Amino acid sequence: MKAAVFLGPGRIEVTDIPVPQVGPGDVLVEVRAASICGTDLRIMKHGHFRIPEGTRRVLGHELNGRIVEAGADVHGFAVGDRVSVAPNVGCGECAMCRRGLNQLCPTYDAFGITLNGGFEEYMLVPAVAIERGNLFHVPDAVGDEIAAIMEPMSCCLHGQRKVEVSPDDSVLIIGAGPIGCFHTVLAKRAGARQVIVANTRQPRLDIAGRLGADHLINVTEQDLHEEVMALTGGAGVDVVITCVSKPDVIASTTDLAGRLGRINVFSGLGDQARPAIDVNALHYQEQTLTGTTGSSVTDYGDVIDIIAESDVDLSPIITARFALDDIEAAMEHSRSGVGMKSLITFPDRQGQT
Repeated sequence: MKAAVFLGPGRIEVTDIPVPQVGPGDVLVEVRAASICGTDLRIMKHGHFRIPEGTRRVLGHELNGRIVEAGADVHGFAVGDRVSVAPNVGCGECAMCRRGLNQLCPTYDAFGITLNGGFEEYMLVPAVAIERGNLFHVPDAVGDEIAAIMEPMSCCLHGQRKVEVSPDDSVLIIGAGPIGCFHTVLAKRAGARQVIVANTRQPRLDIAGRLGADHLINVTEQDLHEEVMALTGGAGVDVVITCVSKPDVIASTTDLAGRLGRINVFSGLGDQARPAIDVNALHYQEQTLTGTTGSSVTDYGDVIDIIAESDVDLSPIITARFALDDIEAAMEHSRSGVGMKSLITFPDRQGQT
């Protein structure tokens, strides 16, 4: 079968590899669509500490597919089922796993990192992932391409649960890329009375507007602090969510939030300088500063239900489609920031039963 194999930083090749052998508790998934994530781009540039030098790994952890083979011991899933996977497989025994936070398991496995991921024609889902609840049925109401972007939306749901977005809240989302747009949809679903989205690129802001944002701030033309204060009567927002990896943006959040403001640092910084946080704002205004990473299997399942039951059209978040042979072009397009989400698709498979 054909697969895009990561060979090391800056090196990926589309080649033929054997179709995985299916054990008694495993399933084999025919991939229909796989989305490129910022994590894939970071691995391509820097590698990953869980991918030892010399390891050949298929990346991709945002995907949708159909089961084409199931082991004799598999229950609850069958050949023909449309499925998706929550990528982080916890050990099931540590303190984090016992609390239902499999994404924080210190010895996790993950599709596209320690397990081959979705940038291939057929992907093995091992028994341990099924046992841990990482395999999900995809409802008929959710198309293949939308199912391939459920994983980042589940991460956004996890982030919003951390800051408990509610109908009483004014929410500022800094960044209008795919993540910022998912946060927009979820904040509106939570009933937030005011959703403000800020970004440097107007086309992305326009998409956030189509997805429900109440106010759009183009920070290349407007001062973010002045606009936020004008929109909140000088009080500041109740919730700030950062969706861009810039130290100065994270440092600014305490000035944008009001009393009892909750801040979610959704965007990591990698090796960039650490921002200086205004501790006095946290202290005297009783603000709460949080961070989140990934999502739990519970978050993932809940997002599937949200998407299946929602009438919000998420298709504007998908702006480019590439064949597996064109994986390098797909990654370069994603890296450029020109569009939103880029997908690896298999058009001849989509819509099949």
